[in-house]
Amino acid sequence: MQRIRLRYTKRGRLRFTSHRDFQRAFERALRRSAVPMAYSAGFTPHPKVSYANAAPTGVASEAEYLEIGLAAVRDPAELRALLDESLPTGLDVIDAVEVRTPNFVERLEASEWLVRLDGVEQDEAARAVALFLAEEQVEVERLTKNGVRRFDARGPVAALDIVSPQVGNGPDGHSEGESDVRTARPCAILRLVVRHATPAVRPDDVLSGLRVTADLAPPVPAEVTRLAQGPLDEGTGTVTDPLALDRAAAPAGPVEAAGPRATASA
Repeated sequence: MQRIRLRYTKRGRLRFTSHRDFQRAFERALRRSAVPMAYSAGFTPHPKVSYANAAPTGVASEAEYLEIGLAAVRDPAELRALLDESLPTGLDVIDAVEVRTPNFVERLEASEWLVRLDGVEQDEAARAVALFLAEEQVEVERLTKNGVRRFDARGPVAALDIVSPQVGNGPDGHSEGESDVRTARPCAILRLVVRHATPAVRPDDVLSGLRVTADLAPPVPAEVTRLAQGPLDEGTGTVTDPLALDRAAAPAGPVEAAGPRATASA
């Protein structure tokens, strides 16, 4: 069985797609693309698809990952193109590598986020960030299915700073196809790097921490985009490519497909 790791995005309005919605859309894309999927055993076989650390509903992302098992060998680049064509714009498959190394989920040590705060002055945001980073611990509360949970939102934060308001959320330097400065209102944009810990600390938890330490309360909900997730470089506070090890372990030369090449079907 050949295994392929894929990187996909949730862009624009598709950020409101739930994880279950994406699963349904992806399984339809597998059928449309005639991908020779491997299936689990038992009375109700399921295609071998595993997801890693999906972003919450309402959050855009440039770095979502999944792994599929194939019953026949396919070229990862051709498979990526077929699946991308079969998914709606905004749910884009942007990378594919053959699995050649174990423990992929363990490589997802941290995430890098861009947090847009409409209606917040940069000076005000910078002051709040400085106060937050000066604390050793910032306790926040989150309502979970088991009730209110209290935990530290400061410890897992590896980096938090202000970036230029002209830096966009998307891959082309823009958000929703426009400049980040969309109106005459002030706008502050945070770059946040958070280690994946238990309990998981999300951007909204860090925003709660900024409210606790500096009384920062944006007038509208923050717009959040995950830019990357993978191994954390502690020295620079940056998140690196989790697919790099698989790429480095790949032999030179093209993948030889077993049987006729899969083509997209209507």
